[in-house]
Amino acid sequence: MTNDLLYQIALTLVPNIGDVHAKALVNIYGDAHTIFKAKKKELEAIEGVGTVRANSIKSFIDFTSCEEEIKFIEKYKIAPLFLTDKNYPQRLLNAYDSPALLYYRGTADLNTAKVISIVGTRSNSEYGKFVCEKLIEDLAEQNILVTSGLAFGIDTIAHRAALKNNLPTVGVLAHGLDRIYPTQNKNLAKQMTEQGGLLTDFISNTNPDKQNFPKRNRIVAGMCDAIVVIESGKKGGSLITAELANGYNKDVFAIPGKTTDNKSEGCNYLIRQNKASLITCAADLVELMNWVPKEKLQQKKQRELFIELTPDEKIITTILQQRENIQIDELYFRSGLSSSAVAQALLMLEMQNVILSLPGKVYKLV
Repeated sequence: MTNDLLYQIALTLVPNIGDVHAKALVNIYGDAHTIFKAKKKELEAIEGVGTVRANSIKSFIDFTSCEEEIKFIEKYKIAPLFLTDKNYPQRLLNAYDSPALLYYRGTADLNTAKVISIVGTRSNSEYGKFVCEKLIEDLAEQNILVTSGLAFGIDTIAHRAALKNNLPTVGVLAHGLDRIYPTQNKNLAKQMTEQGGLLTDFISNTNPDKQNFPKRNRIVAGMCDAIVVIESGKKGGSLITAELANGYNKDVFAIPGKTTDNKSEGCNYLIRQNKASLITCAADLVELMNWVPKEKLQQKKQRELFIELTPDEKIITTILQQRENIQIDELYFRSGLSSSAVAQALLMLEMQNVILSLPGKVYKLV
């Protein structure tokens, strides 16, 4: 392990320096080591840092804990993923509060082409279990990575169904990698490290305390392309995760249930409030995500060769060829076109079946 890791871990342990400030400092200084070497007055002058946070950085001395964590990482072959690492889940970087440092034990590619998160109640019904298992079984041909929180109920069902259908699955933990919570999922977690993985932003010896779960949920919400809520009460972690995903401009889907069923109250609420799109099966998800088979995609691209594009339309398609999808505000910025010119180009491209409009004013090539 490099000396850089010592300072990366230290940055996450400095009092008053959360993930937002840590990311901002890394953007300025380039790496964690340089942050600690910076002069106090220099740090104080940075917007949002000030005297208190500058003092916290300059007075930090608990490097022994960082060295102990490095020993733990080396012993158990854990991969530390700093936000500047290429293996850090790149989708998660779009979340403003994404962790500066993650700890990963597993084999799955966190930046694979298709990632979905599945969340739901801890006390699922047979209906919820069936829907979850069927959804993942029917998505198996899509070669997706399934992520969830390793909790009882829908989380556990999703992880097990992924393993059964030979899909990689990653559990995001609300504690360190030196333990598994709930303990009943130890064997499941072991299987997942061989066909997926375990991911957390908490160092070892961190207990699964109540306040850690919302932090865990932001990773589940941020590292995926889409999130599916299967059975949820009107309050709880699943609804928090869905709200976070909406804030990150992720596609959010929900399985509807009976209006009299409190286990489906949260899903019905998300659909009613237009915070989630209603899906009933894998085909709905595939269609809404535009995950068409390769041969069909190639046929569509062949048809595109015969479409004559205007200069503005060419600018838009060139940008979209470089990104899997893009939000309208970023499209305005990157294109340099006026909002009316972008709107007209998008309309014509959509009519010609060149692009697809997704929830949250997000666009992608067909």
